[in-house]
Amino acid sequence: MSNAAAVPVSLPHISFPTADWADAFTITTSEHGITPENAAQKIMMSRPDWIIHLMRLRDLLVSPLGLKSGADDSDNPNIIGIFPVIDRTDTSITLGLDDRHLDFRLVIEIEHIANDQTLIRAITLTKRHNLFGRAYLATIMPFHRVIVPTMLRAAYPR
Repeated sequence: MSNAAAVPVSLPHISFPTADWADAFTITTSEHGITPENAAQKIMMSRPDWIIHLMRLRDLLVSPLGLKSGADDSDNPNIIGIFPVIDRTDTSITLGLDDRHLDFRLVIEIEHIANDQTLIRAITLTKRHNLFGRAYLATIMPFHRVIVPTMLRAAYPR
């Protein structure tokens, strides 16, 4: 299986300058013709079943609090997985949602490197609005640190 590694990311970040929290994971693949958009689609569609069930549980638990559960229109070209597309460039795509507790961005960057390899970087950026946003992020963080590398490895196995 491919190795997905945690890497540093600094703030402010050009994709979301007001973010107050960030992390990033990378994976390298020899797959050809990767664009940021198809990398994001592949990553979002490569969620193992346990992640899908965990996200449904999350939605069930937070719906009484009035939190968003993501977009639900897979035929819309401006939505990838459950996240609306916020920005596109030649080397990155930014997905995200704004909510009352925090604003969230997922940035997928690609970098073509030597030996026909492509580095794919998944950057998570958030702007926490209040104490609830801080508590929410702290609660989901152990899951997040497993989910993102798992999705990268599922999308780009060796």
